[in-house]
Amino acid sequence: MSKFDEQYLDLCDKILHEGDRVLNYKDKSDTARKRSTNFAMPNHVSQAEQETLTIHIPHAVLEFDLAEEFPILTTKFVAFKSAILEMLWIWQAQSNRVDWLRERGVKIWNEWCIAEDGTYHGRDINKLFSELHPNEPKEDFAGTIGTAYGWVVNRYHLTQSLIETIENDPYNRRMIMSLWQNEWLPTAALPSCVWSNEWVIVNGKLNIMVHSRSNDVPLGLPFNIAQYAVLCHLIAQVTGLKPGKLTYSISDAHIYENQIDGIKEQIRRRDEKLKADGTLYPAPKLWINPDIKDFFAFDNSKELKDIKLINYQHQGKISMSVTE
Repeated sequence: MSKFDEQYLDLCDKILHEGDRVLNYKDKSDTARKRSTNFAMPNHVSQAEQETLTIHIPHAVLEFDLAEEFPILTTKFVAFKSAILEMLWIWQAQSNRVDWLRERGVKIWNEWCIAEDGTYHGRDINKLFSELHPNEPKEDFAGTIGTAYGWVVNRYHLTQSLIETIENDPYNRRMIMSLWQNEWLPTAALPSCVWSNEWVIVNGKLNIMVHSRSNDVPLGLPFNIAQYAVLCHLIAQVTGLKPGKLTYSISDAHIYENQIDGIKEQIRRRDEKLKADGTLYPAPKLWINPDIKDFFAFDNSKELKDIKLINYQHQGKISMSVTE
């Protein structure tokens, strides 16, 4: 069994059995939350404004030895290429343009794309940016996710700075890439969920600690673990190091109501397979083109030619809804 499957399904089980149930709804000013046992909506909230029930727990931590195995779920299919292309969009292409992803068949950011007139959920992002930052050159955020993720990476040269520090000052204890920059939050379509990562080198191994303020465990977490595992492998290769430990912390780990059946199905798959023959599929192997020594030279086309999973066996897809 993949060690990720073990940790992941234990986390899912804990959320379902111990999690606090919160009813989310939107009013005219902001997103409000109501903690309730009967989940009755306030009278002023219409059916159209209601959001789904969320079950959540605080402070989950997962740990992986990247030298031992590659962490990806086998109890369900994880779209590896889409996950890695999204990671490269942020940290390599340093882009906020949704069409970069669409051209590669990745649709996961479509719902957070700013409209052609520059508006997003009633906010004029272009106008707001000019008002908040009058000394900055004007930008047209149509077709982007605004001042988030790759936009922040590009502005502060985060990836380049990290690689330069690893190469020139490997025992530096300030190797941090943070996407949470307060001045840019108002003009971000979605403030970064996975918002920071920290790096440390011990005995020739590159270790990464990743922090998420909020994690959609059924959909987001499997992507995020694969993404940052690959990112660590890539950075290690181009800096002459070995991948070490990946530690992933979540402040708010949650499952949405419309994902519960899918998670229960995944837990059943594990239990039934273990009962049948006592084993689950092993974790696959990660292959990275050994000839690439420049992080920005890894292929980021739809084919993802330089990064592949070898012998990825899984128990098939489980459809679950994206909830904003």
